[in-house]
Amino acid sequence: MTTGRRALLSAGAAALALPVPAVAQQEWPQRPIRIVVPYAPGGGTDLVSRLLAEAMRHDLGQPVIIENRPGGNGVVGTDQVARSPADGYTQVAVTNGHLLSPYVTPSLPFDPVRDFTPVALLAAYPIVLVSRLGLPFRDLRGLIAFARANPDGVSHGTSTPLSSSIGNLFARQIGAKMTEVPYRGGGPMMTDLIAGHLDVGWASPESALSQMGSGRLRIIGVTSRERLPLLSDVPSISEADLPDFEFTGWVGLYAPAGLPAAIARRMNAALRAAVTQQEVRRRIIQMGNYDFVEDAEAFAARTHRDAERWNKAAREGLLASGG
Repeated sequence: MTTGRRALLSAGAAALALPVPAVAQQEWPQRPIRIVVPYAPGGGTDLVSRLLAEAMRHDLGQPVIIENRPGGNGVVGTDQVARSPADGYTQVAVTNGHLLSPYVTPSLPFDPVRDFTPVALLAAYPIVLVSRLGLPFRDLRGLIAFARANPDGVSHGTSTPLSSSIGNLFARQIGAKMTEVPYRGGGPMMTDLIAGHLDVGWASPESALSQMGSGRLRIIGVTSRERLPLLSDVPSISEADLPDFEFTGWVGLYAPAGLPAAIARRMNAALRAAVTQQEVRRRIIQMGNYDFVEDAEAFAARTHRDAERWNKAAREGLLASGG
């Protein structure tokens, strides 16, 4: 055997002996992605998640499967994701009630910040302030003046810890004592508003708009800093001499803690591509949303900012559960 041939065979054997990192270097994703929605089907989080999941399928080259796992006010499904591998194949879509969980759920099995990696804001929406007709005011400034002049004369309905804290902070900031009436859901609250048993209520845009055909309700304010395009004639509460009154309800996507940054960026890019589709964007806006798909870094900052805000509200005793 010649020296040259022996050298070639040795080089070939050495190459075969090297480890082959094909699996490690495969581009993510290589199999279907599961997004857990820890609430019942048909709600806002479920609808937004399904819309975006279908829109991402082509970009990612893999199915994005929505799995509803309701229970424990979102705790059951969220805890399952917290315990899953941080490989990007199991994620969870939650509202910002996720950050309120420690204050309303005893013995919470996870930390809503420490045990998750923020992936993306999916959609954001204001809470709207709805009033029944027949009251001696027609707008937000009129409500504030009436509430200040009539201690205990205005009842305000809430149906979640988020709306409860918003309502209590509103009363505190306008310097009025308003009577909170907690409900188990937005539907019963709207029924009482329409029937005239309740003065005002804090609700999602979708919930309020679905009842506007009754002709017995009026939307008088939104909690976003800017007006909602869908309700351009309704002022933001910050316009009524409450410049710092800004609260946003949102739906966000999280993965278990330790998710590689490259996977978070890839998922975020697919979501951004999804919302450039005209029909997807139109449908999200129709649901009452005004902001969507924030990058992972901005969403992480939002998560920490909101967590600290609710921590402060809890210390001040402003997080009574809405039932």
